[in-house]
Amino acid sequence: MKKRINFMVTAFRDGFQSVYGARVLSKDFLPAVEAASNAGIRHFEAGGGARFQAPFFYCNENGFDVMDDFRKATGPDANLQTLSRGVNVVGLASQPRDIIKLHADLFKKHGMTTIRNFDALNDVNNLIYSGECIVNAGLKHEVCITMMELPPGCEGAHTPEFYAGVLRKILDANIKFDSICFKDASGTSTPAKVYDTIKEARNLLGDDMNIAFHSHETAGICVMQYKAALEAGASQIDLSLDPVSGGTCQPDVMTMWHALKGSRFDLGIDPYKIIEVEETLKDCLKDYYMPPEAKAVNPLIPFSPLPGGALTANTQMLRDNNLMDKYGEITKAMGEVVERGGFGTSVTPVSQFYFQQAFNNVMFGPWKKIADGYGKMVLGYFGETPCAPDPKLVEIAQEQLGLDPTTEKVVDINGRDSSLGIKAAKTMLEDANLPITDENIFIAAACREKGILFLEGKATTNIRKIDKSSSTADANGEYTVSVNGKKYAIEMKSGKAVVNGKEYSVDVENGIDKNQTAPTISGDGDTTTAPLPGLVLRVSVEAGATVEEGDEIMVLEAMKMESPITAKKTGIVARISVSQGDQVTAGQELFTIQG
Repeated sequence: MKKRINFMVTAFRDGFQSVYGARVLSKDFLPAVEAASNAGIRHFEAGGGARFQAPFFYCNENGFDVMDDFRKATGPDANLQTLSRGVNVVGLASQPRDIIKLHADLFKKHGMTTIRNFDALNDVNNLIYSGECIVNAGLKHEVCITMMELPPGCEGAHTPEFYAGVLRKILDANIKFDSICFKDASGTSTPAKVYDTIKEARNLLGDDMNIAFHSHETAGICVMQYKAALEAGASQIDLSLDPVSGGTCQPDVMTMWHALKGSRFDLGIDPYKIIEVEETLKDCLKDYYMPPEAKAVNPLIPFSPLPGGALTANTQMLRDNNLMDKYGEITKAMGEVVERGGFGTSVTPVSQFYFQQAFNNVMFGPWKKIADGYGKMVLGYFGETPCAPDPKLVEIAQEQLGLDPTTEKVVDINGRDSSLGIKAAKTMLEDANLPITDENIFIAAACREKGILFLEGKATTNIRKIDKSSSTADANGEYTVSVNGKKYAIEMKSGKAVVNGKEYSVDVENGIDKNQTAPTISGDGDTTTAPLPGLVLRVSVEAGATVEEGDEIMVLEAMKMESPITAKKTGIVARISVSQGDQVTAGQELFTIQG
């Protein structure tokens, strides 16, 4: 008799993140969720991770509304699972206890069943309180151990013995959990290591515990990993659906069904029903731009273990900033960043820290600019790394960030930070005259300025769909506009302007209302330009303000990093040339100071 293998469909969370950088509108994909439910699929990855922030950042949608609609599409009995990053919950920044608890309470309120809870450093201290909150909220807790293969030549962690040691710490900490997952976000762990790791976990946990294994096809070995995990005693694997399967995603349900033919394992599916679901999903996503790297196997990923879910999220941001030509250099630079950083697992948020630091090393020179997240990680502000970081790198981070190394628990550090937590989030909402609700508090805490912009109705849509416009403008308001030699595709329709795929609300009137234009002061001054492409996250002063040298004038965001732009001298801000929410290019004028 064949052994029935459980599987979770990841298409609508990890699949979207791995292929489209999580930028998919719910109205476009929910018909496929309903079709999958009707076909008998009962276990879905429905949100969390990047698919909580992405609706606010890119889709102009409320992430909580998306979860509610997902539950409506599947009915009350489906197991809807989300992904949580331990004390970081659903963001890159870590949180204090009150926000960690609010996360679990709200995800339960909005229809979720299970939370898979991991820490990228495998620091069990970061799983204790977050796991307790999940259980107390009435959710199922799937505790998670993160895996990867170290770049060739590196030693010190990420062995079967290391993972068994993490599991023993979880058991010793009396963390309650309903199932356990071993998560290899980069898809680089060798099948032999997967087998030995799962085998030891089954020995420690007994026959009844559900053991899940999660990986990606990025390095081309995921099906082999899955078969090794099943032979060692795993009872669940994660699978996706075409067109968001393979490559940077999980293997397709149909691929795994075929791979298991003739074995002692069975997925228990009707393949023809799955084919129908995949046809529905392909139709739902037919207008979305498919990045070529999303569906490719990359044999060099073990040298720079970039997770599938981070790979296209970052290439999409590189495209946003016209920096895709730097992608090869950045990925090559990741190897050294991983090696010197203490071997945290390359999964969000640590994978993003690795990519950000590699980005900075390419753009500004090696170690000339320490990325905030990477620097805080090597200094201990996200927990204990599996191995000690390079001491010279710790000194560089300490000097540039002005922080001392720490071994204190993350939740204790954050509990003293007045800029974090429910009180700080309420202040953000009050300053913007927004309603104080639990949902809005969490949005403000997890999404910061971008969350406030969404709640104010100022968010824009930034998804990539296939450009089907003709080469000439027509009466419907489609134009190609060249500015300083750069072409912009603009569609004007119903009070909206879509510029290169990004939607803006517009109101065009004849003439110039001089009372509403940005104030300037006549005369020459010193102009500051953007050091790199990015989004104007906030403008801290107004034209006419008196500033001191070093004062923050505005903040740019690129690759999820904030870069303060400061006054180069004392004087008066004569002109601010950009607005909050603008996308700027390197060398573009930002502001001018007289004095």
